[in-house]
Amino acid sequence: MSTVGFDIGNENCVIAVAKHRGIDVLLNDESKRETPAVICFGEKQRFLGSAGSASSMMHPKSTISQIKRFIGRGFSDPDMERDLRMLPLETSEGPDGGVLIHLKYLQRALTFTPVQIMSMLFAHLKTMTEKDLEAPVSDCVIGIPSYFTDLQRRAYLDAARIAGLKPLRLIHDCTATALSYGIYKTNFQSEGSTYVAFIDIGQCDTQVCIAAFQFGQMKILSHTFDRSLGGRDFDEVLFTHFAEKFKEQYSIDVYSNAKACIRLRAACEKLKKVLSANPEAPLNIECLMDEKDVKGFITREEFESLASGLLERISKPCSQALLEAGLNAEKIASVELVGSGSRIPAVSTLLTNLFKREPSRKLNASECVARGCALQCAMLSPTYRVKDYEVLDISPFSYGLSSDEGPICVGSNGVIFPKGQLIPSTVVLRLQRTSFFHLEAFYPNQYELPPRTSPRISSFVIGPLVESHGSKTRIKVRVLLNLHGIFSIESATLITDHAVDDQSNYDAMDVDPVSETSDSTNFVANGAEDSINKSDSPRSSADYSRKDKAKRKVPIPVNESIYGGMTMAEISEAHEKELQLAQQDRAVELTKEKKNTLESYVYETRSKLFNTYRSFASDQERDDISRSLQETEDWLYEDGDDETEHAYTSKLEDLKRLVDPIENRFKDEEERAQAIKELSTFISEIRHYAGFHPQDRELIINESKRAEQWLIEKVQQQDSYPKNLDPILWSSDIKRVKEHLNLTAQRILRSRKTSEDNYETSEEDSDKDKIDTSNHS
Repeated sequence: MSTVGFDIGNENCVIAVAKHRGIDVLLNDESKRETPAVICFGEKQRFLGSAGSASSMMHPKSTISQIKRFIGRGFSDPDMERDLRMLPLETSEGPDGGVLIHLKYLQRALTFTPVQIMSMLFAHLKTMTEKDLEAPVSDCVIGIPSYFTDLQRRAYLDAARIAGLKPLRLIHDCTATALSYGIYKTNFQSEGSTYVAFIDIGQCDTQVCIAAFQFGQMKILSHTFDRSLGGRDFDEVLFTHFAEKFKEQYSIDVYSNAKACIRLRAACEKLKKVLSANPEAPLNIECLMDEKDVKGFITREEFESLASGLLERISKPCSQALLEAGLNAEKIASVELVGSGSRIPAVSTLLTNLFKREPSRKLNASECVARGCALQCAMLSPTYRVKDYEVLDISPFSYGLSSDEGPICVGSNGVIFPKGQLIPSTVVLRLQRTSFFHLEAFYPNQYELPPRTSPRISSFVIGPLVESHGSKTRIKVRVLLNLHGIFSIESATLITDHAVDDQSNYDAMDVDPVSETSDSTNFVANGAEDSINKSDSPRSSADYSRKDKAKRKVPIPVNESIYGGMTMAEISEAHEKELQLAQQDRAVELTKEKKNTLESYVYETRSKLFNTYRSFASDQERDDISRSLQETEDWLYEDGDDETEHAYTSKLEDLKRLVDPIENRFKDEEERAQAIKELSTFISEIRHYAGFHPQDRELIINESKRAEQWLIEKVQQQDSYPKNLDPILWSSDIKRVKEHLNLTAQRILRSRKTSEDNYETSEEDSDKDKIDTSNHS
């Protein structure tokens, strides 16, 4: 069973695997630990990961990056519009209000959803992992931002299922980072907590969490975020600065050229990294556009001045995290800074002033999330033994539920699960209904969500109530906030009883007073329901029997509809589409492999023909082969540049029919010498073998002499025969003679042993007859 953790970043992906000796980060085909989160559609195949990044300049309008930002977002979202402007893609609004991506592939116009594109990335990472582990991979844990809504979490699960993965958990990025930090620490005490702040400044977002650590346990106290503040925003500051500067200085508008935008953004990203270690840095790009070379220069002070607004925004989620955790900066024992955008010196200075201590960089900024995901996967896997360590995460949002008859008022504004609720958690609702009824899940506190997020989550139709008979019937609805942080109704049960409902059976908190007309709620968190049931006072078997007769539970169908989510039919269709695309990729790769094999064969054979094989080919053969090699080479670079796999295979077979006889002569010369040596040695050994009976030795010597004489004659003939003709004596002939001689010797030994055994048996029978005769006498 695999234990894999995936960190899908906005720019790069990291794969970590839990092994018996620890956590390993896998290398991609380029031996790099990070794989670009890029999907590029070429003319005949897709290029994924590193290959997609390398092909992006050739296919800028069919290259998709930053797909993580598209998941579960509305097309009309202003932040989404800003993200789309940075990418030269053709997009439109889908029927559900989401984003549709339009591409031309295989001479067809295709449309993909962000979930389908994400599934392609998941499938690529899955293939990489299986190749490295040499085993199938399905179970995994995936890191997600804490600001992901219910819809975005479901979209990640759908994308993983389309790719053939089975996520055991979606874990928050900062929670995974905290796990990879805390599980190895041994200086935490069992009493009293150590508070640590984790600040993850990624490529496109900033996440902050405060965690409380004790020996064998970690608990998240708060999650805060700014989903539109990351390293790319600092890159964009430089991009805008130099785009305006080049427009004035060189009269070029990089916004009008997709390739120029890509190149300038890449140069600005490198410039930002240089400024992190140097007080100033130059910018030089050859032929940016209109065949013009551009030059620029900026100091670190200028850069920090341009990015001052972004730097101020970093302090807001940090202060909010402290406030929600109920702590002040003095109680924070350590500040761990991670993420690709965390290397800017001004960021460290700002955090030092805020937390009154310098941020620590003990964790690997790029790999800590993936390592935490792999650790969590190992903890959830039955095949690995991990030391006892409890991970308590919380929900970053509040969840509410309303019914046809109005809000189900567990808390203010109909809150079922408040912000900060432990994950997973369960709530049991006790309702009274007469027929079909609807429940609506929603976010009651809009201010907790990212801007412009729809408050609607899903709707549930519960029914029919087969035994209600038009009267109000008691119903229990189990509401679940699962391990992924997804809200759902786990089950609904109709209670038919002929006695007054015993309230003591529900050892939980009644939020609303129980009456014939009002709804009531029982709250059970983190599997505490079992312990509640166990704490009930003991009852006799007769009590249980009377209770079973008085009360019967009937399951009620629950139909869920996710606003903006995929149906099972759509997931199956997307899975089939992904399999077809993957098959096309494999077919193109196989064709390329056959073409490369043919090309290599042409060059290698030409070199060997006039060197290694020179004495083994006649002049006519060399001329014919040389001509065929040249014709094949010309065909490869002209008509055969884009052919089918069968065409390349046929050309290779035609060449081998000409070259194989010469290659066989060359190979057999060395094999023949070895076979002659082995036969001569065997003849010598068999002549001096002491295990033969004197009567059989003459037979063996005669057989060996015949074999020796045959070998001498054939070797003499072969030595006088030209090498450029097929040999008279093949190594296979010598091996057959040796095998014949060996079988003859074995047959003689077996026949002699059989005759001796028969003789001994007859003597024993004779002795037994004598004994029987004497006894009879």
